[in-house]
Amino acid sequence: MTYALHQGDALRILASLPDASVDCVITDPPYNSGGRTTQERVGKSARAKYTSNDAKHDLADFPGENKDQHSYGYWLSLLLSEAHRVTREGGALLVFTDWRQSATTGDALQAGGWLWRGIVPWHKPQARPQKGRFTQNCELIYWGSKGAIDGSRNPVYLPGLYSASQPSGQERVHITQKPVSVMRELTKICVPGGTILDFCAGSGSTGVAALLEGRSFVGIEATQHYAEIAERRLREAQEQVAAEAP
Repeated sequence: MTYALHQGDALRILASLPDASVDCVITDPPYNSGGRTTQERVGKSARAKYTSNDAKHDLADFPGENKDQHSYGYWLSLLLSEAHRVTREGGALLVFTDWRQSATTGDALQAGGWLWRGIVPWHKPQARPQKGRFTQNCELIYWGSKGAIDGSRNPVYLPGLYSASQPSGQERVHITQKPVSVMRELTKICVPGGTILDFCAGSGSTGVAALLEGRSFVGIEATQHYAEIAERRLREAQEQVAAEAP
């Protein structure tokens, strides 16, 4: 399996990709979850929003976290429309979101041309309890498809709920990093041997999972810092697959 990682603006790079050149899109865009009020939106960086004071994670910030819900919805609609164009007929889309942006994400998915198929919760067991409140230990994966799904091409039966904690300690290299164990399960929605696109690649977890599950990968990451981390992780995953090959 192969990978290609592009560093730069997602919309610009997506526009350069050929029509119907990938089989599946799995992506985790910046949620802009501070979008409820102006102060919450512009007053905190991504690092301040998603890491607690005692986390002691010296992780690089990332841009794109200060949009209001209207501009976020417009931006995501443009990206998902381009992603729809580069996806083959019958391919799936999985996009992470949270409760604050759930309505906006659903609108953007459909505005981008995708057929909305449902919502898959991701449960995080180690989320911090909140006194007098419900614990916010669930993020959401909205999923859809480009037209009809031919189940005979990929006859899998996937669960509708996943549970795993974010990486911690030395394993955590991105503020909003997703666990590879969950991402490996999600990549199974892609046809065997197919190609998965992630236009917000971050530290490369989607790509690592894709390679480990026998899929190729195309990634786009805006920041040079995280693109370099993703490149290292993808190269290591490819070497692992080669070493384990019979």
